[in-house]
Amino acid sequence: MVCALIHSRLDPAGVAIRSAIEELIREQGEAAWPLLKEGYLFHETEGRLIYEDHIDETVQADRIIFLSRHTSVNPEPVLTVHVTGNFSEAAYGGAPDELAVADPGMMQAVLRNLVRYAPKGYRAAYEITHHGPSDLKTPSFFVEIGSTENEWSDKEAAMAVARSVLSAVPGDYLPMIGFGGTHYAVRQTAIATDTRGAFGHIAHSREASTLTPEMVVKMADMTGAVAGYIDKKALHGKETDQIARLLNGIGLPLLTEGMLREMGRIPWRTWCRANALASEISSGALPKNHGMERDGDLSVITIDRELLIEALREDREEFISLLDGITPCIRITKDGSAALPAFIGYHEDEAQLASDLITLCVQQITKHSRAVVEGDRLIISRERFDPEKARKLGVPAGPLFGRLASGQAVTVEGRVIMADMVSTSVLQEIIIPGLERIT
Repeated sequence: MVCALIHSRLDPAGVAIRSAIEELIREQGEAAWPLLKEGYLFHETEGRLIYEDHIDETVQADRIIFLSRHTSVNPEPVLTVHVTGNFSEAAYGGAPDELAVADPGMMQAVLRNLVRYAPKGYRAAYEITHHGPSDLKTPSFFVEIGSTENEWSDKEAAMAVARSVLSAVPGDYLPMIGFGGTHYAVRQTAIATDTRGAFGHIAHSREASTLTPEMVVKMADMTGAVAGYIDKKALHGKETDQIARLLNGIGLPLLTEGMLREMGRIPWRTWCRANALASEISSGALPKNHGMERDGDLSVITIDRELLIEALREDREEFISLLDGITPCIRITKDGSAALPAFIGYHEDEAQLASDLITLCVQQITKHSRAVVEGDRLIISRERFDPEKARKLGVPAGPLFGRLASGQAVTVEGRVIMADMVSTSVLQEIIIPGLERIT
């Protein structure tokens, strides 16, 4: 894939970045840098880059990276990446209502490197989609140094950008479009840094609420997006609902930051199938990935509801964390529940996963409660507060009942009443076919 590195001779930051790239090539050779392995070329323009319409027709390449300066009304040291285009009027180059083809995977790779290599005092961030050229059909993006002459001529910043570009390798990413946020797209930057979510076109909060269905389609098409993200804290509820309806209308899933983190490394199409299965299990249910990282046929594995409830009773967080150590699976949650008694796993692992889940539940119950396995029966013995016993010992109903129920001793008329004096042993029996063999 031939990459064109384009800068303007009028731009001190662009000139500095190109100089830094050439220095790194001289020092370490072309073979040391992933970006250069399939071919590259430099191209210098006479005018400003934002007005270089049709440059992809002049410069023949498979990818274009513009090396540029960044200017801001609130100047701060910053290294940025962004794709070009205009959601409405074209105040700074390009054409109105026109978007360039994005390069989300490469943008994410460069952004992550900028975070890694940024000199002290600099931040690294996406910028929202803005300015020209907007007509490019070759995947492209700007990488910039901002925001004043001090930063544009900073050799350390130029070297950080050069290193970030030359060593960038797109990973396993999910191309997305974003809505809402400030110029530096704070939430989208955090998502791209920490998850597989890689953004192409991003609309600022002031533009997100005015987007037409046609423009949202264009954002998705020019990005190759498989999903959308809304920064809900940066938009009003009505605006969020409107964008969600637009995404739903074009069949583009809406992902939250939490969903992206829960997804882990599972392939996108497998995750979509798991999502559909979760909805079939219970409308509105959500999948949480525990170690699934490959494609494959999926199965739903159900376990006894009472067994799961008892396993979660004492320490739900511990139970959830231990799921990462068994056969890979997807946990299903809904309305704040830690887990529904149905899990999703690979079809070929169905029997092993069922065994692992039952074993984990039994281990958690026996760890935190008095319980024994007798054949196919799990017998749990628990001490529970008995209000009648408390009354007979003269304990008045009210706060003292609560203290006794929580295991504390109380004093009534000079007598100490211990919790075990007002408790009753309760047996619970859960029948699980094959339990003795499984555990």
